[in-house]
Amino acid sequence: MKKKNKVLILVENLSVPFDRRVWLEARAFKEKGFGVSVICPRFKAERAFEILEGVNIYRYSAPLSTRGLLSYIMEFSYCFIMTFLLSMRALLTHGFDYVHACNPPDTFFIIGMFYRVFGKRFVFDQHDLCPEVYLAKYGEHKKDFFYTALLLLEYLTYKTAYRVIVTNKSYEAIAISRGRLDPGKVFVVRTGPDLNRLRQAVSVPELKAGKRFLVSYLGVMALQDGVDYFIRAIDIIVNKHKRSDILFSLIGSGDTIEDLKKMKDDLGLGRSVVFTDRVSDDKLVNYLSGSDVCIAPDPKNALNDKSTMNKILEYMAMAKPIVSFDLKEARYSAGDAALYAEPNNVQDFADKILELLADPEKRRIMGGIGYERLKGELSWEYNKKRLIDVYTVKECHTFNVR
Repeated sequence: MKKKNKVLILVENLSVPFDRRVWLEARAFKEKGFGVSVICPRFKAERAFEILEGVNIYRYSAPLSTRGLLSYIMEFSYCFIMTFLLSMRALLTHGFDYVHACNPPDTFFIIGMFYRVFGKRFVFDQHDLCPEVYLAKYGEHKKDFFYTALLLLEYLTYKTAYRVIVTNKSYEAIAISRGRLDPGKVFVVRTGPDLNRLRQAVSVPELKAGKRFLVSYLGVMALQDGVDYFIRAIDIIVNKHKRSDILFSLIGSGDTIEDLKKMKDDLGLGRSVVFTDRVSDDKLVNYLSGSDVCIAPDPKNALNDKSTMNKILEYMAMAKPIVSFDLKEARYSAGDAALYAEPNNVQDFADKILELLADPEKRRIMGGIGYERLKGELSWEYNKKRLIDVYTVKECHTFNVR
């Protein structure tokens, strides 16, 4: 009997290998001898197809950034159709035994149901809580038709899945309760950074542009990521406290980046803030190595309080002290490696940044604490074994939640 060890990964949110979690997973599968193919959007000069480190990557042209709800629906519909068409190509060219679908959106279960007819198994890798993403974008009390529809899509995705992967215990609880899943089908696989690839390097003084301190943000810049809170905190530090010795770098991109740039200019922060856009791994390491403080400005809401922020773990891998709002999963990840501002309080957030900049010994101690925390269950070495368990351990049912 043929061994089932070919995986097709579906991801819509980011391109691969830029999506760090998906790329870690793809490489982990490859290390264990799996055949691996990925379908994702294509940005800028990326090729429509390439083989990278033995992983077959199929890309389709990414749609333009959208704002309104109907345009989001059109974007998801386009991406769904392109993903399905490329999945047929991947099936005919390389074959697969599992469809490993990363959300958002929660519509890939339809592809999973289609391929189940041909004996393929569907694994749901839940990166986000889509109903909570909707509330974060459009208001915590907007529990309307679209919110209800997202709950239904999430439930159908859970029920279609052979197994479900979640990023932390908060997501696990939701999968078991809201998804009514047997706990034996749910696996926590945290996104710990690969310490062999993300490690401190000699800092590059030029990146500070002649300033004494560098404070960095790394990540996506969408509405729910709270980068506007960071810009407002910078305004307090630069214009209220008259600090001209700090450079604030924002590394990454996203739907709100042009609004954030305008906000920066309107507040007169031009010489204090630099947007780097997406950068290579080598340049990312240079920026983080030279940073004195790293920032996680995600505001407290139903989504962020339950979500593990990859950037926090990447800061910890670089032994950097962190300022974050006080969120449940952020505190679980960072522990004493972060100072926690009162949720959504920009003044307190700015004060915490200044507190760390004033105390180099505290920064050093906190950075060391963060790095040490990554050597246990937060490490990728630990979690990639959990990932492979999803595909290799036998059925382990405990009880059904009704």
